[in-house]
Amino acid sequence: MTVLTAPARKTSPEPAPARRTHRLRPVVRALSLLAALGLWQLLTTLDVQLWLRFDQFPSVTDVAGKFGERLGDGAYWQDVTDSLRRIVTGFLLAAGLGVAAGVAVGRSRWAADLIGPVLEVLRPVPAIALVPVAILLFPSNEQGIVFITFTAAFFPVLVATRHAVRALAPVWEEAVLTMGGGRWRVLASVVLPGALPGIFGGLSVGIGVSWICVISAEMISGEYGIGYRTWQDYTVIDYAGVFTGIVSIGLLGWLTSTLVELLGRRLTHWLPRREGKAGA
Repeated sequence: MTVLTAPARKTSPEPAPARRTHRLRPVVRALSLLAALGLWQLLTTLDVQLWLRFDQFPSVTDVAGKFGERLGDGAYWQDVTDSLRRIVTGFLLAAGLGVAAGVAVGRSRWAADLIGPVLEVLRPVPAIALVPVAILLFPSNEQGIVFITFTAAFFPVLVATRHAVRALAPVWEEAVLTMGGGRWRVLASVVLPGALPGIFGGLSVGIGVSWICVISAEMISGEYGIGYRTWQDYTVIDYAGVFTGIVSIGLLGWLTSTLVELLGRRLTHWLPRREGKAGA
């Protein structure tokens, strides 16, 4: 009796142009950043005044010098710590409650009818517009800023989770139920794993919006933090200090967004990746 076996599937090596493109990506990104910094330095050095005015802008070297001074100042690191603590606290609360509410609204008609209308009315309200509400509700500015941060991240996570849950194919749930699984089994083995890519899309948006709102809240009602320090620099016309704050906010936002993205890739490792391809 002859047994037929399927030929082994060979994985073709990555084409040489794709490998070269993958190696060049860090170089291209670095050159892009250097070109932007070079243009900034040129415009400020020449005091260009066209439609946009760069004569009052600090140069790259001025900002770099101020940034170096801040790195050696303990107050700067205290501001960084305060802002990060507010971001992490508000974002983690938003992630947990946003996912829970999104799953509930996406899976239950009762939840959609009971809390859905309230959430939809509150969702268009900018989180920063709730600063007066936070001042009235909470006894300290710290708690109010965390509340603003939480509100900013909550709704992107909620909406992304709701849509991800509703987009799941019913056949997966039916398969689990057919094999004797219950409601919690469906939730743990179908709903949450299947919705994870969408959930992390909401988390990525939420962490960025959180930074926008926490900095704004610190400028309005904070006593410490990167936003507060940046506004104080503006009031004393220390523009190099202002841009140092802007750079710090950008770096911290990039760091936290990268951590969220890396965690998402770790937990959704089964998804196909487009690393190294054009446009990735």
